[in-house]
Amino acid sequence: MPTHAPTGPLITRGTLAEQLRHLGVKTGDILLAHSSLSSLGWVNGGAVAVVQGLLDALGPDGTLVVPTQSAQLSDPELWRAPPVPAAWWETVRATMPGYDPRTTPSRGVGVVPETVRTWPGALRSSHPQTSFAALGPRAAEITEGHALDCRLGEHSPLARLERLGARVLLLGAGYDSCTSFHLAEYRIPAPLVAVGRPGPGGWETVTEVSIDSARFDELGHDFERDRPVVRGRVGAAEARLFPVADAVAYAERWLALHRPREAGFEHPRA
Repeated sequence: MPTHAPTGPLITRGTLAEQLRHLGVKTGDILLAHSSLSSLGWVNGGAVAVVQGLLDALGPDGTLVVPTQSAQLSDPELWRAPPVPAAWWETVRATMPGYDPRTTPSRGVGVVPETVRTWPGALRSSHPQTSFAALGPRAAEITEGHALDCRLGEHSPLARLERLGARVLLLGAGYDSCTSFHLAEYRIPAPLVAVGRPGPGGWETVTEVSIDSARFDELGHDFERDRPVVRGRVGAAEARLFPVADAVAYAERWLALHRPREAGFEHPRA
């Protein structure tokens, strides 16, 4: 098999922790991390070393939180990457395994969140499609009570992170992955949508607020222009650090002005 020479920089657990501290991550922080492993460079130890470096920077009193969404537990009629034949839809719905926070893998959020999800002592919230996992002394407080009819709103870990003064770390990830912006969608006039998923008694449909990350990059650009956002580099990755509360408050105003709330907005599905 052909192999390719690694491209730098060389990143270790120690250099990652050091650079995170230089960026502004503090001991005892509550940190909601969105990450891209490939953007960092050549990481010795891969995702495990990244999680270790994050935990080192946070210290024993800090708490690391990551999105562990499972978009595969959704209506196959909406799948686009790839789609499945219409003739399969009913069978897929009838046989799709239900959500189990211990065994359901995350999807579409990267290898670092999946590594956190399986880390010893990690706790995971109960929503079958938009869960979060956390490590640290505030993990239970953040993940408990995630309402099954509230993907990313007032009864989700996002609202608790906001109240607890958590900060967002975008580590090689763009604003399109900033889940904090979704909390703002629950605070402005928004349509409701029917969301299909496997439930304890079989396939179920629940009514939810319509959420959509369209234009989040544009929203993030304006947020960074108008609000203090710490920017730097960790390895080869561009990194940003800012409070959850600032992102939510800015997004509430921005979305109300720039994005009409029309029926049909929906969270991307795998």
